[in-house]
Amino acid sequence: MIRQEFIDFFESKKHRFVRSSPVVPSDDPTLLFTNAGMNQFKDVFLETGRREYSRAANSQKCIRASGKHNDLEDVGRDNYHHTFFEMLGNWSFGDYFKEEAILWAWELMTEIWKLPKEKLWATVFEGSPEEKIQADTEAEHFWKTQTDIQPHQILRCSKKDNFWEMGDVGPCGPCTEIHIDLGEGTCPIDHECGVNVDGCWRFVELWNLVFIQFNRLPDGRLETLPACHVDTGMGLERICRVLQGVDSNYDTDLFVPLLQKLEEITGVKDQEQEESSTAFRVIADHLRSLSFAIADGAIPSNEGRGYVLRRMLRRATRFGRILNMEQPFIYQLVPTLVSIMGEAFPELVPQQQHVMGVIRAEEQSFGQTLDRGLDIFEQMIATPHTQQSKQLSGSNAFKLYDTYGFPIDLTTLMCEEKNLSVDQESFERLMEQQRKQSRESKKFQRSIEEWTVFNEDEHSKFIGYHSQEVETSVQKFCNKGDQTWWLVLNTTPFYAESGGQVGDQGELTQENQTWKVVDVQKEGDSIIHICQGESPPTDVPIHATINHSLRMQITRNHTATHLLQAALKKILGEHVHQAGSIVQAEYLRFDFTHFEKLSSLQIEAIEKLINEEIRHNETLQIYETDYHSAIDGGVTALFGEKYGDQVRVVNIEQFSSELCGGCHVKSTGDIGFFKIVSEGAVASGVRRIVAITGDIAEQNARQHTQIIDELKQILNTSTEQITPLLQQLIEEKRNLSKELQTLQKQSASDEIAQLLNNAKNVSGIQVLVTEVTVDTVDTLKSMGDTVREQMKPGIAILSATFNGKPMLLSVISEDLVKKKLMAGELINQIAALANGRGGGKPHMAQAGAKNPEKIPLALAEAPAIIQAYLAEKLG
Repeated sequence: MIRQEFIDFFESKKHRFVRSSPVVPSDDPTLLFTNAGMNQFKDVFLETGRREYSRAANSQKCIRASGKHNDLEDVGRDNYHHTFFEMLGNWSFGDYFKEEAILWAWELMTEIWKLPKEKLWATVFEGSPEEKIQADTEAEHFWKTQTDIQPHQILRCSKKDNFWEMGDVGPCGPCTEIHIDLGEGTCPIDHECGVNVDGCWRFVELWNLVFIQFNRLPDGRLETLPACHVDTGMGLERICRVLQGVDSNYDTDLFVPLLQKLEEITGVKDQEQEESSTAFRVIADHLRSLSFAIADGAIPSNEGRGYVLRRMLRRATRFGRILNMEQPFIYQLVPTLVSIMGEAFPELVPQQQHVMGVIRAEEQSFGQTLDRGLDIFEQMIATPHTQQSKQLSGSNAFKLYDTYGFPIDLTTLMCEEKNLSVDQESFERLMEQQRKQSRESKKFQRSIEEWTVFNEDEHSKFIGYHSQEVETSVQKFCNKGDQTWWLVLNTTPFYAESGGQVGDQGELTQENQTWKVVDVQKEGDSIIHICQGESPPTDVPIHATINHSLRMQITRNHTATHLLQAALKKILGEHVHQAGSIVQAEYLRFDFTHFEKLSSLQIEAIEKLINEEIRHNETLQIYETDYHSAIDGGVTALFGEKYGDQVRVVNIEQFSSELCGGCHVKSTGDIGFFKIVSEGAVASGVRRIVAITGDIAEQNARQHTQIIDELKQILNTSTEQITPLLQQLIEEKRNLSKELQTLQKQSASDEIAQLLNNAKNVSGIQVLVTEVTVDTVDTLKSMGDTVREQMKPGIAILSATFNGKPMLLSVISEDLVKKKLMAGELINQIAALANGRGGGKPHMAQAGAKNPEKIPLALAEAPAIIQAYLAEKLG
């Protein structure tokens, strides 16, 4: 209700309601997760994109669990930190500014929601003399003249709290915040409470109104923007707490059903004790982040955003142990979450089973090692060194991470519970040395380019659905070095990589200069042609031509991807959802949600269904409509993809209907032929199919036919008899191998009997030193076992050579081992004569030799060494 009241209010102020973008951003490489409502409008602020509206409002789902904005480790410690939250926001793109933003915020807060005016405080930017930025007296003036807030409750605050910046460069500006005083007794911390006092629970920030009016230049200077914007953000969880009159965000109706379900599952009461209450908060919060991220296309993994999800799930699983939960249980909370939030975020509903499956699989996987890891942790912290230093070593923390999958923040949390710290510096050194996972902080970066601009009055226009070449002009270009150029054209037939489809290739020609287009990417509304050429373009007409053959192969594979998704749903079930795809000229790769390996019969049925649809030669119906009409009409949308209000539908009559901005064939018959070449798992609950179409599929079929023809000739049989004949030959080979092993064992037994005849008696103990000829190290060890079994008591030194490398093996009978004789001690004395060293178990040890030519000397001296060793050990 509160969420909808916010949206209704701003719709009454002529704002366009804009759906929340996915929490997993598909078009912003600087972010692991969407962490603010403004993310989907960043291109507007950067002036690389436009909207058809100038006012917007929404409730954006956000995750802050990594990077600069990271609330992960604070969750559970208090009543208001979350990794997942909703950001209520309203925006003005060059329309209204400070006066309206402040006036409407006050109206909503005090007239619609009836918050007590005497409890509300406002902060404004106090200015920054060192940066020559004036105080925001304009916002302060509007608070005093357009609202009836108490004047003494308007405070000037520093840049830290009241100046917003997107990054080191780019749009920025002052902000004004609205805080509420929850009253005495609400802050458990012993300090002087106040607005913007760190850690204070009494004065809570509710709403931040950002006024984007400057642009930060690379040299640090600020310039005034030609068009000023408004960007506001208010946490739904916090305003719900205030409006519902409860003491904690977790006591609102956003969380209460989850906590009640958790009590039902665990049999533990939420407020029973502080430890269990913390566990309840952590599990409920992390469940929300995991569910929305997985529904939007993310999967727990060992890198990037997938690793963040894995950390959260493992953290929640460990807190489950506090509630005595030994088996997977977190996944059981998903239906409750869907019942709470499925209406506001309908993407959760069809993804419910998939989300449950992924979480359950991860719980099971980590649960198998968690208990063992916890036992090891207890042993680590019980050592005198750890107890004395009050610090877990970096090597132990790394062992918990590397062997038992404990994220460092989980280990740190467990240490804090024991009043211990972690040697973070040492841990990081070990991570640098040994871990293989890439650092996403490097991967998720974008450099600032310097462009030469000819004309930027209009953004790039793509005409490639119907045209494959065009006479156009260059808007701007950038020299990337090594004869690489980035060109932006006014109009282009080149498709920019998007939605899994790779960018087009082709040529740009201008007068006597030609550039080879090797890739095409999109940044905002600009289509960037990545080219190879000798010199820069000029401000004259340029001819753009795509590689028609390559485009045709790509479109075959893209349309085939749509047929594949529809076929998977028909054959496997409606639980199947796309989890990623790549459409290239050579092949298509399709990831989908499913928890079992596909059988050969299922793969055959999928191929048959798709090829039947290809032979039907259905004409594709491609049209544009509004998003809600498309979804209501049953069109498939990819969760995690960003769609506008107007969407493009690709429809194949009675078979497939999807939202898609990619390039497709005119009719299914153009695909020619479809063939699956591989199917396998890529993550928990996610499988991958790689398939080929058209000429490449035909070529693949010809290669298989050629192989079959060659087998027919080699085996001198028919096609139908190849499989049974090969099975027969394999069985015969297996039987012959068994017979050969039996003969080899018999031969080895005979050889051992002869070897034992050469054993010498030393003080009542049989001693054998000899060189043998065997095929493998395992055979040598097997022979050594047999010898020691038959020599009681006895010692044997066997020597053999494998690929030119000598090896010495010592064996000692069990009765002598009980008298503290050690095969390793003996073999090292003998091997030392050939500059060798080794080791092993008490009854058997092995050693190599750096000087093979000295092996005969070592064997000659071995009896004397053994006699001396026996005298030392046995007296």
